[in-house]
Amino acid sequence: MLRRPQMRVRVRVQPMHFSFNRMIPNVLTVLALCAGMTAIRLAIVGKFETAVLAIIVAGILDGLDGRIARLLKGTSTFGAQLDSLSDFVSFGVAPAVMLYAWTMEQFHGFGWAVVLIFAVCCALRLARFNTQLGQELPPYAYNFFTGVPAPAGAGLVMIPMFAAFEFGDTFFRTPTVNTFWILAVAGLMVSRLPTFALKRFHVPSEWVLPTLLGVGAIAAFLTAEPWATLLVVGVIYIGSFPFSVRYYRRLKRTADQMRAATLRVASEAGAGVPPAK
Repeated sequence: MLRRPQMRVRVRVQPMHFSFNRMIPNVLTVLALCAGMTAIRLAIVGKFETAVLAIIVAGILDGLDGRIARLLKGTSTFGAQLDSLSDFVSFGVAPAVMLYAWTMEQFHGFGWAVVLIFAVCCALRLARFNTQLGQELPPYAYNFFTGVPAPAGAGLVMIPMFAAFEFGDTFFRTPTVNTFWILAVAGLMVSRLPTFALKRFHVPSEWVLPTLLGVGAIAAFLTAEPWATLLVVGVIYIGSFPFSVRYYRRLKRTADQMRAATLRVASEAGAGVPPAK
């Protein structure tokens, strides 16, 4: 019996190619990570003002990568995980190391424990945020974060540094003051406090020009008086907490009342009772 010779078919797999435009968000995330690592190095050699500016650059890049990813339709699970790891280094590890080298090393092991608590709270905050990705939030919670986000937490924890650079090191550089402040900011990061998510708000058309004018004014003040401007921005952000809590509770109360009314009407209709007029 003759056997037919078997034909071997070779399938050539073409390598996958990605458009560079879709890689731009990941490039920005890597640059933010590099800025955070650079801040650590600058803090070690004692260049604290430049280290603070490096973390601010990391925050700007972190704010851009997500928006550009959505505009270019380049969002991916890989990008989300890379962004989270970059945030932990830039806004958790870098500020902790910088504050320890700036003042907390005077408390030796206790000072290290304090900055370590901040870094751990940042990691917990990011982990909680990642678990909420893909979950459907109620409409009233869309414009809010749960707790202070990592970039804002890094900015808040550096407020004593802003004040020291502006007014001098006599009071704001003391490790006692910074201990209470670092622990307070760490608690805000892991809290259930509803804070405004500005990136989710929509600007009405009549407010576009005033908003651009405000951004230009902030940029001008940052150029002229960077530390005073950052200090004022931080104080304004803290002052927004009571308003965010009040607004969140009002929206939640309204949503609960509407849901209760809907359920009451549905139950009355099911029982054959005419709805109240």
